[in-house]
Amino acid sequence: MAKQLLHLVFGGELAALDKVEFRDLDKVHFVGLYPNYAKARDAWKAAAQATVDNAHMRYFVVHLHRLLQPDELPAKGPATPAKKTAVRKSGAKSGGKPAKAGNRR
Repeated sequence: MAKQLLHLVFGGELAALDKVEFRDLDKVHFVGLYPNYAKARDAWKAAAQATVDNAHMRYFVVHLHRLLQPDELPAKGPATPAKKTAVRKSGAKSGGKPAKAGNRR
């Protein structure tokens, strides 16, 4: 028998698209509890696709096994710093000069 790694799938309508705050906690949909990520992902995908017409609906997969048994988490290597990405302004090349009309993408 494979090791049981519990995952919770739930979702609901968000109050705003830019944060995770449910409009009505009484209407949060608990899809289910699953023994592994693959089954949880399938349930998440089905629930999300069923509500695709409502942009405020969001479903989540919570790795409960990580909360219930934090000592069993795989050891992590040293933290790597996030890569800095260059911000490119519209109409400008990486050198900061305006792009020529023939070179715009």
